[in-house]
Amino acid sequence: MAPRRVVVVVFPGIQSLDAIGPIEVFSTASREAGQPLYATEVVATTAGSIRTSSAVSIGVDHRLRDVRGPFDTLLVAGGDGTIDAMQDATLVDGVRRLAGHARRVASVCSGAFILAEAGLLDGRRATTHWSVCAALAARYPSITVDPDPIFVRDGNVSTSAGVTAGMDLALALVEEDHGRDLALRVARRLVLFLRRPGNQSQFSAHLAAQVADRDTLRDLQHWIAEHPDADLSVAAMADRVGMSERNFARCFRDEIGTTPARYVETVRLEVARRLLEETEESIVNVARRSGFGTAETMRRVFLRALHTGPSEYRRRFQAPAA
Repeated sequence: MAPRRVVVVVFPGIQSLDAIGPIEVFSTASREAGQPLYATEVVATTAGSIRTSSAVSIGVDHRLRDVRGPFDTLLVAGGDGTIDAMQDATLVDGVRRLAGHARRVASVCSGAFILAEAGLLDGRRATTHWSVCAALAARYPSITVDPDPIFVRDGNVSTSAGVTAGMDLALALVEEDHGRDLALRVARRLVLFLRRPGNQSQFSAHLAAQVADRDTLRDLQHWIAEHPDADLSVAAMADRVGMSERNFARCFRDEIGTTPARYVETVRLEVARRLLEETEESIVNVARRSGFGTAETMRRVFLRALHTGPSEYRRRFQAPAA
């Protein structure tokens, strides 16, 4: 069986792991199978090498203009250099051309912006790193941007969140191509979780709330984090900062970018996650200590926010030392 040809597009300023991570997954699959299942090629607009955001240089196998199809997978990396790359017509046109010769197309992190600029995400659902999801949605209104999943697959086009999510996506592609057993062996070899489903939440997205400028609200944020099991109703928090409920709710949303109730739920979710990961406490105690009150309330929040229940979350993510 001929190896599946994987073309990885890079540019100056990429996040090195956005390219190297998936390449390692594909190359490990070949090693584990004892035969060349994948043949990866690194391509850029220029020959030689490109410098990543971490100052590591990556060798370029071919120039974009010299690559000919057909091939199996086109993968576009992301990183700090994405903004400049979006302005590079040679790169964008090259990605658009290569996509027409690929069985499937994928991106890692902000590489989604390159796909979008090439028109490859029009009318599709997509994701990217949580910190730039809003920018992707604003710049390309024809794309349905979902900021929560670690990767999204829409037809033959896949997009993924930052860094390690690209490896999760690559594992999913290996499983699709060669079955779960090989994907499991690859995950074990690389000490990866097999396999975070695409709808697993980008957990760090829930820590993206702003820090308030007003001292009283900033102090309240710290107090909430330290006392998640306290009475954190709007009335109680407004009383704590000496404001009316209506004025408190308005000021909180203006300065922090979310409602008081949503912010409290986010903090409690983070506390519950940490307790599930780091302790052996019962689900009931975790619900109480994190401020959810009951296990059922906590379960509903987990399912809505993380697409998995507390028990399953603990099974997947609890540290061995716990």
